[in-house]
Amino acid sequence: MGSPIDPAIQRLLDGWLEAVQAGDVAAIVRHYSEDVLAFDAVAQLQFVGREAYAQHWRACLQACQQTRFERHHLAVEQGGDVAFGHYLSYCGGKDEKGEEKASWARASFGLRRVDGEWKIVHEHFSIPFDMHTGQLLFDAQP
Repeated sequence: MGSPIDPAIQRLLDGWLEAVQAGDVAAIVRHYSEDVLAFDAVAQLQFVGREAYAQHWRACLQACQQTRFERHHLAVEQGGDVAFGHYLSYCGGKDEKGEEKASWARASFGLRRVDGEWKIVHEHFSIPFDMHTGQLLFDAQP
């Protein structure tokens, strides 16, 4: 995964990141295919379809004040009309006391060219956990 990222894919990923950082749900979901399948680290097991995932994004952004979302160590592999990739994200926000609550998470995604335009068709966020205690490892570091 060391080859340069296709500029069209980079624009998709950067546009998505900017929309997330702005907290703009309409702009966020424009980057997904209608049939996106998402596995988020929060709430339910899976989200099927753009509207279901949009509802989840709205709930998450309402729960976090002054959301912080960063992307690190992005890698993408492309072949024809499909691509996949992964990165580490640092994300969180301020709680009701104004204290920042953020942690690292893992993200992977699948892309497909739909009518000549790249779309996110699969997204997966996860937070590592200790299998002996069942506790999430919010303090895990890259």
